[in-house]
Amino acid sequence: MRLIPPDIAEVRAARAGNSEALQDLMARALPCVLQWCARLGGPRVDAEDAAHDVIVVVLTRIHTLAEPELFGPWLFGITRRVLAGHRRRRMFESWIPGLARTGPESDPHAQAELSDLGRQVQLALDAVSVDHREILVLIDIEERTEREVADLLSLPIGTVRSRVHRARQAFLAVARRLQLPAVVFERVREGS
Repeated sequence: MRLIPPDIAEVRAARAGNSEALQDLMARALPCVLQWCARLGGPRVDAEDAAHDVIVVVLTRIHTLAEPELFGPWLFGITRRVLAGHRRRRMFESWIPGLARTGPESDPHAQAELSDLGRQVQLALDAVSVDHREILVLIDIEERTEREVADLLSLPIGTVRSRVHRARQAFLAVARRLQLPAVVFERVREGS
């Protein structure tokens, strides 16, 4: 799911404290934030908890957004930082007996909803670095342009192009190791 570009006037109104504009903005952003959290969070991050935390940050910090036209990159940056915090907490929790939480992968209902291939692809995504996962999700899954990704990540377009290439190579290596079906390889190569 793509973030529907918000109306700049709506972002300005939300920044100024208009609760209706803020509510509309969040209703439009939440599905995209939830997908980012699910795809980028990794196996130990609860996507709904992380998305909730992202929305809380947005609600409390919207007034700090200096340029309303940069709402998308600003929102993605918040999501990245929240996910990094969630991953750190899960790592620390795993070291302390009794604090380890079960993740979405242990929920039988959630497992049933994921297709077998989707689960395999998510495992492969989880096995690559966070930087590679971000690029793959944004370019190959959400089908964003390199320019959009460069803007979201605040990177030069050349850097995005080289990361896409390296990320695809890393993903293909993991996919081979996991013996994923040929359709996965074809899909990644089509993007190359």
